[in-house]
Amino acid sequence: MVTLSAFGEKLSSGSGILSLMDDLGNALARGDTIMMGGGNPGTIPLIQERMAQRLQGLTEDATALRRLLGVYDPPKGNREFCQVLADLLRREYGWDVHEENICLTNGSQSAFFLLFNLLAGTTSEGHKRKILLPMAPEYIGYADLGLVEDFFVSVRPRIEMIDEHFFKYRVDFDKIAITDEIGAICVSRPTNPTGNVLTDEEVIKLARLAREHGIPFIIDSAYGLPFPAMVYTDATPIWQEGVVLCMSLSKFGLPAVRTGIIIADRKLVHLVAGANAVVNLATSSFGAMLTADIVRSGEIIQLSQEVIRPFYKDKMEQTLAWIHERLAGLQYKIHVPEGAMFLWLWLPGLPISARELYQRLKARGVIVVSGDYFFPGLPVGWQHTKECLRLTYSQDASDIERGIALIAEELHALSA
Repeated sequence: MVTLSAFGEKLSSGSGILSLMDDLGNALARGDTIMMGGGNPGTIPLIQERMAQRLQGLTEDATALRRLLGVYDPPKGNREFCQVLADLLRREYGWDVHEENICLTNGSQSAFFLLFNLLAGTTSEGHKRKILLPMAPEYIGYADLGLVEDFFVSVRPRIEMIDEHFFKYRVDFDKIAITDEIGAICVSRPTNPTGNVLTDEEVIKLARLAREHGIPFIIDSAYGLPFPAMVYTDATPIWQEGVVLCMSLSKFGLPAVRTGIIIADRKLVHLVAGANAVVNLATSSFGAMLTADIVRSGEIIQLSQEVIRPFYKDKMEQTLAWIHERLAGLQYKIHVPEGAMFLWLWLPGLPISARELYQRLKARGVIVVSGDYFFPGLPVGWQHTKECLRLTYSQDASDIERGIALIAEELHALSA
């Protein structure tokens, strides 16, 4: 029998992200399940056509093909991509960003694993450092990234009621306490799972708090700005001293190329590149080479704003209409959908837990995600965590409509 290390036990134990990705893979393989749980992006023909053109160009250029398939990139990632991205960010936003401020990783999940464990955990002096999530719920994939237990501190948000069926989470700055044990602050913007977009004022205030305490402020912009720009409200892309901006090519429509992007000060970039070398040897060239031309020209921002954003905004508005139609007469609330590809459904007074509801829906062929997975580092006991579901609307419209109908049937049966 194999005896596992503490690290082995942690990675082999059940986790929310493992359950989510397992459901996603099995559902897509079977083809008979309505997938409203995972974050797999939808298929946008214009994006696929543009990437197909670029891929054909790479395969027809012998030098480029050799670089794509037969040459290691440095641990910091493809130099050309880092250069053209830095040029784009200086040109578009006036940021003081250079190639040395950018590092690539094999997907954003890898980026956060490296960043979190570089900045938090047990120090060489034996002190404990944690990641502060200033507003839970937060991304399910963060929860199991720490190599030690008790890795996160989360803050319960203020809940602002908008009207009968809409609400919004706000950062409760009065509840945030940055002690010596906090190694970094991290937020996703738009927030996965709720679609919340922190206001510019909230982001600037959090950045100032981090700077005052000499710790990094990490912004996970996998769904956000500058690309893929899945933001449906006013928001400004923000990067400044002390901010670590993390992006990805996944929600641009390239989840399989596994390209994460970190923009940070040079010292932290150097540290991540060193960790990359140890863990991965090198990063994948595929995503960087596939998109370098559209980054150089700025087309990646244009496509994000003019193609990707309206694609998901239209799907969100249609899904909302189906929810209001099918859930009429029930007690339900939805977080104001300001970005990403999710709706966060709050069911006050739900007679069973959200995880039990997930199991019932799964038995009926609909995969959602139970909300209780999204509160890492928050003290247990808040009933709200057991009353929420994350619903993804990125897939085929007919499937989403049928999925909403099945969810509504289950909820009406529970309320009868």
